Amino acid sequence: MAVPDTNEQLEPLRKRIDDLDRQIVELLNQRAEVVVQVGRIKNAGGAPIYAPDREKAVLQKICRLNRGPLLEKTLKAIWRELMSGSFALEKPLRIAYLGPDGSFSHLSAVSKFGSSVEYESVSDIRGVFEEVARGHVDFGVVPIENSVGGGIIDTLDAFVETDVKVCAEINLAIHHNLLANCPVEDIRKVYSKPEVFTQCQRWLTRTGLMSKTIAVASSSKAAEMATQEPYTAAIGSHLAADLYSLKTIYANIEDNPNNVTRFFVIGREWARPTGEDKSAIMFTAQHKAGALADVLGVFKDNGINLTFITSRPSKRRNWEYYFFADAEGHVEDPGMTKALPAVKAHCLELHVLGSFPKAIDVE
Repeated sequence: MAVPDTNEQLEPLRKRIDDLDRQIVELLNQRAEVVVQVGRIKNAGGAPIYAPDREKAVLQKICRLNRGPLLEKTLKAIWRELMSGSFALEKPLRIAYLGPDGSFSHLSAVSKFGSSVEYESVSDIRGVFEEVARGHVDFGVVPIENSVGGGIIDTLDAFVETDVKVCAEINLAIHHNLLANCPVEDIRKVYSKPEVFTQCQRWLTRTGLMSKTIAVASSSKAAEMATQEPYTAAIGSHLAADLYSLKTIYANIEDNPNNVTRFFVIGREWARPTGEDKSAIMFTAQHKAGALADVLGVFKDNGINLTFITSRPSKRRNWEYYFFADAEGHVEDPGMTKALPAVKAHCLELHVLGSFPKAIDVE
């Protein structure tokens, strides 16, 4: 019995896919026409183009509608790009991030805002804050803590010195990759940041590449150098590989596969409540015994969970500290509206840095 030709079997299926693609493109453009109308109304009324609460609601709705076989993360990725294209139709957004191009901050920004917005690489974290505060960009993306290394000092200090608001958070899995355009056995030099070598120490030692490592200012700079020098590799992100046309020789070479960095999206106003929110708070406790315990006790008494707390010197007076905390709940929630005045009574200063939807997924 003759076996049907593979192309013969595939042809009707491919025609069906082509027909569905035409329908999808038509529907996407119909959606885009509605987006243009939404943009006109937002621009006339001064409403923000990017609304984190609306973003969360849309993604949750898409997941509820999904009946498979596509995975939820696949649909979320598609809709993030769709929303990115919508921003461009309503009003082009400009996003600042800690550079250079190909950094994990850059990767985090792209994972949140997609490829249809404008990006600005800034040389330091304080610069990202200043670009947002001056209105040169719409939003900024800055690292706030790492699951291995803890709080990011430069970001915490910038909150003390500038007036911006936290409106969203991003959890990004940190994966390091060996990037090169030559076989691994030909590699003579491996460039990256010193911290990256530490995070990949076991793999580099096992493969004999540790003795070939050379520290440079950033993993993005390392990728750029690897394109210019023969027999050279870099350790960096998959975005750096794309930007600098390098091949991923080995992926995910980090010692800790659960390394996650949390990023804040900063803007000039915080998000509306979604029912699953956090609030970022900065305060200085009174100079008396048990003042910090009193502050923490208020949150406990009101059933508010603190998911992050750390401190930084105020730099104004010796032995005075700013405390930073993330509390579950939005400032407009009843529990928070009750707790914050009581917290303030135990503080010299109290600032709500922003309320924002809780990030559940790791990008």
